[in-house]
Amino acid sequence: MREKQTTIRDVAREAGVSVATVSRYLNNNGYISQKSEKKIREVMERLNYYPNEIARGLAKKKTRTIALIIPDITNPFFPELVVAIEEVAKSKGYSIILVNTQAEDMDDNHFWKQLQKRYVDGFILASFDLSEKVLKAIEKLKIPFVRIDRAAENNTFDSIGLDNYKGAKLAVEHLIEVGCKKIAHISGPKSFLLSSERKRGYVETVTDRAIRAGIASPEDAAIVYEGDFTLESGKLLTQILMNQHKDVDGIFLGNDLMAIGCLKALKLMGYQVPKEVAIIGFDGIKLTEMVEPEISTVEQPIYDIGVVATNKLIRKIEGIEDDQSFLNEPSLDIRLVTRQSTLGFGKYR
Repeated sequence: MREKQTTIRDVAREAGVSVATVSRYLNNNGYISQKSEKKIREVMERLNYYPNEIARGLAKKKTRTIALIIPDITNPFFPELVVAIEEVAKSKGYSIILVNTQAEDMDDNHFWKQLQKRYVDGFILASFDLSEKVLKAIEKLKIPFVRIDRAAENNTFDSIGLDNYKGAKLAVEHLIEVGCKKIAHISGPKSFLLSSERKRGYVETVTDRAIRAGIASPEDAAIVYEGDFTLESGKLLTQILMNQHKDVDGIFLGNDLMAIGCLKALKLMGYQVPKEVAIIGFDGIKLTEMVEPEISTVEQPIYDIGVVATNKLIRKIEGIEDDQSFLNEPSLDIRLVTRQSTLGFGKYR
């Protein structure tokens, strides 16, 4: 037979007070005599009664819950991000819920109404191109939020962005340094700001190099194919690229998943990486160290992004916008990580 669960009414009856008095004690709201407080506390301990935190949160429309909204949990970029967000949230008394959804779902008002019904105190939005319609829907929610990764615009109070332009230049300059003569770029979707910035860094770097070399039409030095950040698009577009430009010897991919797809395609086509073609990605996911050869990348501080985003969101939720604790947060910057996929270029030719 199932054991009967202790309720607030049981506590009130045993303590000899009203249910309202127990409620005031639990919510720390209103006057209660010290004698009643002591009695309620003793009864709760004896009956092993713990208040339903979810119900209390719903009553206050506060649940100390943060939502993380992402487009693809299978992308290795996100698990490390989730770990950081969960650790920080837990240390500050918050829990997180993971919402895995697609961009088109966010254009549906039903999505935002469902999120509102969950009474989340705030949310972190990653990797989405936000239309005006979506931004207006978010504004109507009046729920604090922070944008990161592909959803970020600039490093502001609402958004955490890194220098993608700088990262792209580091990647392409490295390909030039190892000896690549014709460098192509497989980008992410042009609708994302970070894709545009990475493409801009690539185009400017190869164009400047062509100008210095005295090439008559330097703009022709840039070869760009637009991908979608998936492994499959990296593989497919590499096959198309190498069939159309057989003399390409360096490829800068818009993210690491596409770089892994690129590596697979080159091997299937009979190219030796890095002897004949050097490749480099962007993000710094662990999977780039698990393939052969290991792939060079522009590394983002994924874990630290999660830490800073969560702290920023909790400050917004709690109304501490002038808090100085951000000074102790990790510094966010990208760095070039060179591995065999580029360092071995041209060896033993």
